[in-house]
Amino acid sequence: MEIRKIFVVGGGPAGMMAAIRASQFQKDVTLIEKNPALGRKLLLSGKGRCNLTNFCDLDSFLEKFSKNGEFLRDAFKKFFNQDLIDFFEKRGLELKIERQQRVFPVTDKSNSVLSILENELQKNKVKIIYNACLKEIVARENIVKGLMLTDDILIPADKIILATGGVSYAFTGSTGEGIEIVKKLGHRVVPLGPGLVSLETKQAYSKTLQGITLKNIRLKFSAGNQQIISEIGELLFTGFGISGPLVLTLSGRVADWLSKGKGVSVEIDLKPGLSKEQLDARLLREFADTPNKSFKNTLKDLLPERLVDCFSGILDIDPVRKVNQITKQERERIVSLLKALKLDIIKSGPVDGAFITRGGISLKDINPRTMESRIVSGLYFAGEMIDVDADTGGFNLQAAFSTGYLAGESAGNTDKHG
Repeated sequence: MEIRKIFVVGGGPAGMMAAIRASQFQKDVTLIEKNPALGRKLLLSGKGRCNLTNFCDLDSFLEKFSKNGEFLRDAFKKFFNQDLIDFFEKRGLELKIERQQRVFPVTDKSNSVLSILENELQKNKVKIIYNACLKEIVARENIVKGLMLTDDILIPADKIILATGGVSYAFTGSTGEGIEIVKKLGHRVVPLGPGLVSLETKQAYSKTLQGITLKNIRLKFSAGNQQIISEIGELLFTGFGISGPLVLTLSGRVADWLSKGKGVSVEIDLKPGLSKEQLDARLLREFADTPNKSFKNTLKDLLPERLVDCFSGILDIDPVRKVNQITKQERERIVSLLKALKLDIIKSGPVDGAFITRGGISLKDINPRTMESRIVSGLYFAGEMIDVDADTGGFNLQAAFSTGYLAGESAGNTDKHG
């Protein structure tokens, strides 16, 4: 078999998996990483627990991607969630499935996942160059010839797999230089933006609620006549606005609205399980049962205490007022606020602080069956630098592993891709 020099640039999950898979076909695979260690962003995933994948079926999985999920169908058919689970469990890492089908290591530690990947790289004799930054990819007549690092020395290469990430969490090394390099080679780039990011709100009271988590609530985002209604889940108030799983999941679409200059608001339904009529009946019953109870103490049965104070301010109702003094019109306003606490969205958080990057190398310039560039032969892409992004829940990490696996196999398997 012909031995090829294969270089993988980027030591995140996509790059490590690409190097592992390529090395199962080829003996000369080198992984280049700009940091002094591999997997810096991987260690942060799932709040340090590493949400590896999601165990839902393929069609449901693809639906979790914002717009380009179908592009990944070939990669997922080649290497999907059960394959990823088998990969780690066969190498001694026990996994577990938690709520919403999310898959984690039993250890609840991301470094358990990283250790398996590092051991596999070593076992397959992948050479690793640390503290090295890619400066240029050298191609002649649209065929890969080599690459240059910052020392300006040309390194000959037969195949190059780029997995340099997006621009989110820049402190981990994701600064987008790979995207800029391939742009010079003629690849189209969909503008980069934040995905899975917190949102900044106009109202001052969101800051007074900082740190409060609201559970079992529903969100409705609106921009003109367009609306997005969330599932029931959690929201977190931050120092500048709102975050939490529901916000992060829908933040990309909200960011799209904001980028087009649209005014965006969100209504928080604090009691999605109850209709306005049911809520009103409940309040009437409580007011009748305990007529001398203060408004504040009555609301404590419905809301966190700090939110009760906020409610009193918005409604302009004295918190110590007895509930038997509250008028029908005031009660209707209370019910309306419980069903629709409104906030105006000023902007999304910066892309540097986002969990993932939206946008990237245009899918028009990538062959979905191989991950090879349609512009430069011998150049492959994997991971977050590709224009695909998904909800939280393990979907983005699976996409990184799957595209890495397919790129590694395509670059390494001379029988299929000679």
